[in-house]
Amino acid sequence: MLTIPLEKLAYIIIKAREYDAEVPPVDEEPGSNPSDDADRDVLEEGSENPTYQELVDAINGLSDLERIELLALTWLGRGDYAKEEWREALREARRVHDAKETDYLVGTPLLGDYIEEGLSQLGYSINDYEIGRL
Repeated sequence: MLTIPLEKLAYIIIKAREYDAEVPPVDEEPGSNPSDDADRDVLEEGSENPTYQELVDAINGLSDLERIELLALTWLGRGDYAKEEWREALREARRVHDAKETDYLVGTPLLGDYIEEGLSQLGYSINDYEIGRL
């Protein structure tokens, strides 16, 4: 039913969750060694943190059909559509598919959770794809 490989979806889910976990920088100039700060800066947004770009690249690397499916999965997982309305969600995603889609998806809080929930509703699981394998 899905054309997006589960491994790609697992990667996007992981990156979306990493991106959601980021927080604005607290101390712009800490002036110390990261190990002295217990590596707290690892979750801070910033130009040296590549998570945003990795998520954008992963989504932009999908084909048009795969991005349409990703959008529909997000809506399904968020509760905008029921499992029985999957084809309708795909039609709507195809209708609104455009260049702003990646920004919309990346800007969706809990994107990873919504995608995983949408997959679950369709009977798919990413449990076989461990973080270490990606």
